[in-house]
Amino acid sequence: MKKISVLFLALFLSATAQAHQLDKVTGLAMPESALAGKDGRVYVSEIGVFGKDGDGLISVIDKQGQRQVFATGLDDPKGLAMIDADLYVADKQRIIKINPQGQTQVFAEAGAFPAVPQFLNDLEADTQGNLYVSDSGDLQGGGGAIYKIDRQGKVSVVINAAKDKRIAAPNGLLMGRTPNCIMLVDFASGVFYRYDMKKDELIEEASGFGGGDGIVQTSNGDYYISDWKGGKVFRVQLQSKQPAKVTLVQDGFQAAADIALSADGHALLVPDMKAGELVVYGLHH
Repeated sequence: MKKISVLFLALFLSATAQAHQLDKVTGLAMPESALAGKDGRVYVSEIGVFGKDGDGLISVIDKQGQRQVFATGLDDPKGLAMIDADLYVADKQRIIKINPQGQTQVFAEAGAFPAVPQFLNDLEADTQGNLYVSDSGDLQGGGGAIYKIDRQGKVSVVINAAKDKRIAAPNGLLMGRTPNCIMLVDFASGVFYRYDMKKDELIEEASGFGGGDGIVQTSNGDYYISDWKGGKVFRVQLQSKQPAKVTLVQDGFQAAADIALSADGHALLVPDMKAGELVVYGLHH
């Protein structure tokens, strides 16, 4: 176990984060996704050796700043989502459910999907307890899809490349603030979209995000998007009847993966996959 610095705790557990102040947790094995629980603890998916089954795990950083192993035996764990007290993980070609004691079970296996998944990536939950997962396909624009998984584990297609070729390698997902909408960023094209599931409309909101990875939205409506390939994090401000305002807020990451907000919303948690670090970036509103 590693004790995290006092600065990290101040950023990650309190509401006193200073703008643009950075700190990090090191020694992680290819961290891909972070998720802050309501109790302030942060879960991190660690892939381990990419492509090696069984060595993936979930770590948790508790309120005292201790990092511990929460669940083991995963393959290449990526996106995380929480429903009630259970954690869900996109793990290669399946979805894993983890109870509060760290016990794992397969929630949706590869065979439950309409097509065998190639690269399950980000995971998002809606207020009704449904999960949404992106399949980034071959990461080059082939086989991309977004699936919905209900509470019983039934999987259905939301949208895929066969329906709209712009769904090339969907990665980061975020439920929209309006009903029936989901936000997504594509890893292959670097385009940020809003998809209205009821109207079946895919609308481009902004572009230029390289290997688009994670998406979060702050309380004031700003979006933050990570660029895995470019090692950057951007702020996106959507403007009515005007192009989105895109601002580079931090670069220098080796591979900025699936970002999250701290429990208080005052800091951005950035897994730097290749560096093996979880970086904390203080926000101002």
